Amino acid sequence: MSSPYVLVLYYSTHGATRQMAQQIARGIEQSGMEARLRTVPAISTVCESTAADIPDQGALYCSEQDLSQCAGLALGSPTRFGNMAAALKYFIDSTSGIWMSGGLIGKPATVFSSTSSLHGGQETTLISMMLPLLHHGMVISGIPYSETTLLTTQSGGTPYGATHVAGRDNKRALDKDEISLCTSQGKHLALLAKKLSS
Repeated sequence: MSSPYVLVLYYSTHGATRQMAQQIARGIEQSGMEARLRTVPAISTVCESTAADIPDQGALYCSEQDLSQCAGLALGSPTRFGNMAAALKYFIDSTSGIWMSGGLIGKPATVFSSTSSLHGGQETTLISMMLPLLHHGMVISGIPYSETTLLTTQSGGTPYGATHVAGRDNKRALDKDEISLCTSQGKHLALLAKKLSS
């Protein structure tokens, strides 16, 4: 049996959510657990089109086994009208087999998101991503206010999970507060995964 790992599963269009995922993975690994970065393929508007089995760059596509065997889950998506991106929702909708087996019951999960504007639906996106995880029986974790950056950030960051404001052109890099919150969120999730899996 492989050692316990925390799955960092995300979808990213312009790279910001991917950068957040990498910072969350960094926090997980700083806590002494393996972080497994995975993504999902884009959804094609052409019915006959299929994605390659392995992406050209970045993280591998998530398998059902990656998800079912994780000790914890960090789920990330850009904001799409106050909701998660369709590609990530499509993947989550395909996990009914794991739901039927109860494979994720009692495991900790956390969520994160990026959007172009400060009030672009970050909190509703985070909450919408929590809903299927609750149906899976996962234990939802946010960022506690012991992480004082929540009180000082001028950009992204909520108690529901880390957020990033990418700007209208989607080119704004993560600032130090957003990085700090992502790393903290990863550490917090890893500590919960250790406690709940022991």
